[in-house]
Parts: sequence; C-alpha cells; structure tokens
Amino acid sequence: MPRRRQPTARQARLGTELCKLREAAGLKARESASLIGTDSAQMSQIESGVAGVSEERVRRLAAHYACANDALIDALVITANDRTRGWWEDYRGVLPASFLDLAELEHHATFRRDVELLHVPGLLQTEDYARSVFAYTNPEFPVSELEPRIDHRMKRRAILEGDDPVEYEAVIHESALRIRVSDRRASRTQLGQILELSEAQRVTVRVIPFDLDGFAGAGSAMMHVGGPIPRLDTVLRDAPYGAAFIDSEAQLDHFRTLFRKVKEGSLEPGRSRDLIHQLAKEL
Repeated sequence: MPRRRQPTARQARLGTELCKLREAAGLKARESASLIGTDSAQMSQIESGVAGVSEERVRRLAAHYACANDALIDALVITANDRTRGWWEDYRGVLPASFLDLAELEHHATFRRDVELLHVPGLLQTEDYARSVFAYTNPEFPVSELEPRIDHRMKRRAILEGDDPVEYEAVIHESALRIRVSDRRASRTQLGQILELSEAQRVTVRVIPFDLDGFAGAGSAMMHVGGPIPRLDTVLRDAPYGAAFIDSEAQLDHFRTLFRKVKEGSLEPGRSRDLIHQLAKEL
C-alpha cells in the first residue's frame, strides 16, 4: 500500500493499537515484520499510520500476538478496510488536520459527549455564534479563512440529524450560556437553537447552574467520541495549537469518571430547559 503523507487520527489509532498488541506480546518490531513478510521499516510505518495494512495482515498479527479480543480485532479490521471519503475531505489543505480528524471520528462515532464551561458546544452553535468565536480567537483571519471554519462546523451537525443520529449528551455550565460572544439578538437565537436541538430524539442537554455547591470541575471541558468498543474511544481537549487527541486506556477511564461526576452535578434535562428558557427571556 502507498505511504500516506499525513495519516488521519483513525489511521494513526489503528497503528497505535497494533503497536500496543505487539508490545503486550513482548515482540520487537522486526520480529512482527517477519511474521507478515515485511521489514522493520515497513512495520514502523504501519504502526505510525503512515502505511496502510490489509485485513489479512491485521488478523495474522493479532493471532501471533495471541489477542483473544475478537471485538477489538474486528473493529481494527473495519478501520483497516475503511475507504470512506467523507464530506470533510473537501477541506483538506484548507483547514487544520484536527478539524478533519474530528469530523471523521464523529462520522464513525457510537456516541458523542461534551462538557463545556465557557462556550456553547460546537455541535449546538449557530452560524453567528461560531463566526464570533472564530473571529475573536483569530482576529487576523480574512474571510477566506473564516468562512470554511464556520461551514465545516455547521456540517458536523449531520451526526445529530437523519434517520440514525448519534446519541449526544452535552453538559454546559451556565456561564457559557450567559456569555455574549456577540450581541443580545445572537445570544437569544443561540439559546433558542439549543432548546430546539435538545428536543431531538437522541440529544440530551444538561446545565450546571451557578448556584451548585461543590463544583470544582473548572478544568473538565472535553469532547468524548465513542468508538465501536470502549477501548477505541477518543477524548479531545483544547490545546494551545489545536485539539489534543487522547486515547490511552488510563486517561480514557479518567475522563469517563470526570464526565460522570460533572453530569451528576448538572440539572436534569427538563430543569435545564427551564433555565435556558429563563435566560432567553432575560435577553
């Protein structure tokens, strides 16, 4: 298979998981390479996601690694066989790779969870809200840079629509709902959109109120994308130069616990909608 100039997050994850299996089996890269008739350089490229790998090779490696996790093997095979060219590919070379990686992960997601403290989650944002956020964060951006970011964010909402939407949970702090990233009209429209989307079949929105005692989760903002099995989940967190993709089992467990604690401190969906209605009336 030809080398990739820039593997996607899913392609890199496939290689990472194969590397984890190899290391758990106590084998060196050159030993694994010999099992599938290649060399250590090619094996390194497979494990970094730079080179693709066939279903046959994935299954042969898993067998030699004595991996008995059939669900994991099948999930890795699906990733290895995936040739999807989604709508996000139209933005390759236009937007940072992390934008495309997030859209691809969401396309294959089994669920999406957000915790946001200062901004409305991207999947719930209106165009005006997204434009204000991007323009403020990157004031030097010309329209040619700004508009693709907004358009991409709006298209990501496809996972909440259609015949088989992804199960989506958002926990939003009241501060994010009160901060006016634009003007009163835009804020009112944004709150209205959150209310509208929260009525969708598989969308749940909860609010952490200001008057909640004991909330120390100021650093708990996250995006959690569900994989075909829990081991293949991904958590994204904002970093100074883009999103940080987290996939270690220990860290994933940490963020699952963090989401549970934040969710436990939030209002039930009905009371959350009541609070959002109240905030909209105040504008």
